[in-house]
Amino acid sequence: MLDKIALTLLIIGGINWGLVGLLQFDLVAWIGGGQAGIISRIIYVVIALCALWCVSLLFRRDDHPVPHVS
Repeated sequence: MLDKIALTLLIIGGINWGLVGLLQFDLVAWIGGGQAGIISRIIYVVIALCALWCVSLLFRRDDHPVPHVS
């Protein structure tokens, strides 16, 4: 469950970066009262922690492989 939450928040962060790159609009800063606002900073830190968590997904063994249908 934690993996799915982290991945979802990371996707939201990626969409925010896409908005910054394409439209120069930072949705997190807009919601949180500017980039230096405490709410924005908390959101940025949570997204960064989710990214670090998701790095662990790359190195985990797949204990439950999906069966192949022939």
